Amino acid sequence: MNRTRRRMGFTLAVLAFAGASATPMSAQQQVSPLPSGRLAFGAFEAEFAADGAFSIEGEGWPTLAGTWEAAGSLLVLTLLEAPTGCETPGRYEFHVEDGRLSLSAAGPDDCMLRRMILDGSTWRPAGEVEAIPAHRITHAVATEPVALPEPTDAEGSWPSFRGPNAAGIAENQNLPDEWNGETGENILWKTTIPGLAHSSPVVWGDRVFVTSAISRDEGATFRPGLYGDGDASTDRTFHRWMIYALDKNSGEILWERVAYEGTPIDKRHVKSTYASSTPATDGRIVVASFGSQGLHAYTVDGDHLWSLDVGRIDVGAYDIPTFEWGPASSPIIWNGVVFVQYDTQEDSFLLALDALSSDLLWKAERHELPSWGTPNVYEGAGGPELVTNAANYIRGYDPISGRELWRLGGSSKITAPTPIFTDDLIVVASGRGPEKPIFVVRPGARGDITLEDGETSNDDVVWSRQRRGPYMPTPLIYDGILYVLGNNGVFDAYELESGEEIYRSRVPHLGSGFSASPVGADGKIYLSNEDGDMLVIAAGREFVHLATNPMGELLMATPALSDGVMYVRSVNSLFAIGR
Repeated sequence: MNRTRRRMGFTLAVLAFAGASATPMSAQQQVSPLPSGRLAFGAFEAEFAADGAFSIEGEGWPTLAGTWEAAGSLLVLTLLEAPTGCETPGRYEFHVEDGRLSLSAAGPDDCMLRRMILDGSTWRPAGEVEAIPAHRITHAVATEPVALPEPTDAEGSWPSFRGPNAAGIAENQNLPDEWNGETGENILWKTTIPGLAHSSPVVWGDRVFVTSAISRDEGATFRPGLYGDGDASTDRTFHRWMIYALDKNSGEILWERVAYEGTPIDKRHVKSTYASSTPATDGRIVVASFGSQGLHAYTVDGDHLWSLDVGRIDVGAYDIPTFEWGPASSPIIWNGVVFVQYDTQEDSFLLALDALSSDLLWKAERHELPSWGTPNVYEGAGGPELVTNAANYIRGYDPISGRELWRLGGSSKITAPTPIFTDDLIVVASGRGPEKPIFVVRPGARGDITLEDGETSNDDVVWSRQRRGPYMPTPLIYDGILYVLGNNGVFDAYELESGEEIYRSRVPHLGSGFSASPVGADGKIYLSNEDGDMLVIAAGREFVHLATNPMGELLMATPALSDGVMYVRSVNSLFAIGR
């Protein structure tokens, strides 16, 4: 979206329509069909003056000014000094009720910026506090007693997004340097997974779990690539939200379950899917989040335990609420508790649930913008901290009570990477400009630890950098070095303790960019680009590109590592890579 704004880096004079006959100004002044005073929508404020003048302002957006004209329920909008593509006026149906103005396009509008802001928008009096109804949470539990499997050893498991503690590291894997998903070289097995999903595989024992959303539209797809468009997919057909369990050694599908079926409640970003959240398992149960379609738990043998309807999870552009992108924050399981982060357009909250019963242990209300990061639990000598990445504040909570321990401001307005840590440092980053920060925080902080203007560190923030954070991929800490992968293929390495830059390099074979997060094993780092190539990079103080391995299918999900095998989710398949 930022790119779109830069491409259209002009001052717009907006909104009226040359196609209708002019209404005498005196008549407009006498009876205006539009609300008087300033109106607000998302990050914008607008005013439709009785004399036909119009203005709109939004942080980070060009100021718009122009004229308007109404005929019946049609608002005719003309861009003065219009940029390329915006010369033709736009027509919008309008409706006024209780001082609110609702707009919807009365036909195609070639001016993308005008359409982005106005189509489907509802403007309310500026300063009006909108009442937000309490979020409805409904439990549905198994009607018959379910026999839970006995706990099994966690060794070799990859239980949630990016593995144990989201660290992304598994040593002693002895993976090959070269493989090929098209020829089958070093591919132990390949299994087709129906539907669309960007969720990553998780592993426990001899099973791999993945999720998917299967559309009735056989042509349903997503659009990879480096672009700034915020449009939603048009696929709103009947879907089935699925959970699959596969045999880790053979790739055989052991069971599949329909967690939910119906028409999607929300839209999804054209680059996303309806199954972008990675499931979590503790060896007894597997939990999958499907946003507005609920949170669902099964035993690892496929018996339904419980489902949680959390109501509508409206996640999208913070500044244009009509742009729905869909959720991606994944659940985690810690000491028998499921944590899920729901940061939405209207009300944001963090849930802690009993993993076996879905009983609510606590709910922390959050004043936040929509976010997509997965929470993570740091465990240290000073006690555990549940860390969440979000736009207004990065926060640390007591995972037992839900009490907020600390907060750190200054992050991006859009946040996706997951917090990671070592024994004595917590790293949180995000990559939406202009901030694009990296923060390295000491555990045990209390209160507001936000940096003052001009500061890069304080008693609790060890170091920070601006304009270096990743947009989608979660950073990787490996042997004292912090690796940061940008969507555009810029790969940075920093001394974790000091923040000193070790190197900055652009990886080869960029193509459509990177959405998957890096993982590491045995001194090597694995990067999956969207076009389907997996790059092998040597961990260390010099950038060394060891190999590029084609998979033959688009790659959006982060790989899992377990017992000498790397499990790679592509757009159509699950691969097992090993010697």
